[in-house]
Amino acid sequence: MRAAGDNSGANRSGSRIEAELRSLVAGQPAGSRLPSVRELSRRHRAGPVTVQRIITRLEREGLLDAVPGNGTFVARRWAAPVPGDVSWQTVALGARAQPGDAMASLAALAPAGTLSLAAGYPDASLWPSALLTAAAGRAARGPGAWDRTPAQGLEALRAWFAADAGPGVHPDDVLVVPGGQAALTAAFRGLASPGDPVVVEAPSYVGAIEAARAAGLHPVPVPADGEGVLPDLLAAVLHVTGARLIYLQTRLANPVGATLGPERREAVLALARSHGAFVIDDDFARDLDQPGGPAPLLGADPDGHVVYVRSLTKSTAPALRIAGVVVRGPALARLRNSRLTDDLFVSTMLQETALAVVTAPGWSRHLARLRRSIDERRRAAADALAAVPGLELVHRPTGGFLLWLRLVDGTGRAVPPEAAREADTVRRAREAGVMVLSGRPGFCAEPDGTYLPISVAGIASVDVPEAVARLATALV
Repeated sequence: MRAAGDNSGANRSGSRIEAELRSLVAGQPAGSRLPSVRELSRRHRAGPVTVQRIITRLEREGLLDAVPGNGTFVARRWAAPVPGDVSWQTVALGARAQPGDAMASLAALAPAGTLSLAAGYPDASLWPSALLTAAAGRAARGPGAWDRTPAQGLEALRAWFAADAGPGVHPDDVLVVPGGQAALTAAFRGLASPGDPVVVEAPSYVGAIEAARAAGLHPVPVPADGEGVLPDLLAAVLHVTGARLIYLQTRLANPVGATLGPERREAVLALARSHGAFVIDDDFARDLDQPGGPAPLLGADPDGHVVYVRSLTKSTAPALRIAGVVVRGPALARLRNSRLTDDLFVSTMLQETALAVVTAPGWSRHLARLRRSIDERRRAAADALAAVPGLELVHRPTGGFLLWLRLVDGTGRAVPPEAAREADTVRRAREAGVMVLSGRPGFCAEPDGTYLPISVAGIASVDVPEAVARLATALV
């Protein structure tokens, strides 16, 4: 019997369909008719939804033209532009280092035929597609679907985020933003000034480090272990740097997968109070944790030290970029105004769609299925990776889709931090047909070893052994 959420057959059929279409596009002139959805479905024994999803993706890449009621055709090929002389930009742009390279790697899609152990979002088999389609349809038919919304977000959606965050949170404390990354950008810009330090765990989420640097801040590392940040060392860093901003993921932190222990939660809040500091609690994995997980850190903080970020994207689909930020006091106006300068307000359609999804009767069933599927994939990957020579699983998380691996030598000792070796391992893995990322960008200073972050979000459980076997060949 196929396990819940195991869509391996559809994944393999989809890979064959995509490979065929790419081959046809490469070998035929623009305007050539391609096989119909029905023909591809019959030939590869795949559902029409699977075929249509692949056609849509290739159309977005500019390879196909899908004409409703007429068919699918090879897209027009644009002539290469005449090269110009852009060398002047070197002077105009200046020498200041720009963040973003690590994010580009994080956002890259796996090539056709490559198994991904680097996906940042659950794959399409885990999306609540029926809920999303129905919700988007209702939102589009609503009377205000194409109108603007209040800058702080739809009141009903803010009320849902407030109730979800726990007792004592009012809808007026919530700011709706287009995804968790936008929330971090607004928080770093609004709560600190260029040149200020911001304390982050070592290692930490790459996107947070990049967003802090883009805001002109200086990320300062503090060590963490399997129970999160170490309070004694956090206190020392706050004392030395005078930092007033701390960034943490207190639940299933990216990339280690650690959850902050109860005593450390109290210690972190006490340090924030004594130093007059903000704690950005990025609860990105809220919906991927097992039932009975810790309540948000916000619940023990009535005084506005905690800025709570709660995203819906990881538990719905990549395109539903909606998050809620709970901010109390004058800081709320800072963050709201920061967002106004970027995009004025969040799309009404997206907000209405998100609200319809999370209030639908099937929402809780979807979350239960999502957790089971992700848990199955993570356990399978952890067991398989533990048997690979040269790799050590640093921490075994209780939820989420992340695993943090350290490279070790034949005696079990950690391999010293070597950027060239790490990059070479990533390159060889991709040549072997599995996509992984470097662990180095997760450190805002020198790393203490050579690491690989692993994500099981985009791979079916049945494909985990093959992906791990391909990775093992890159370590030889």
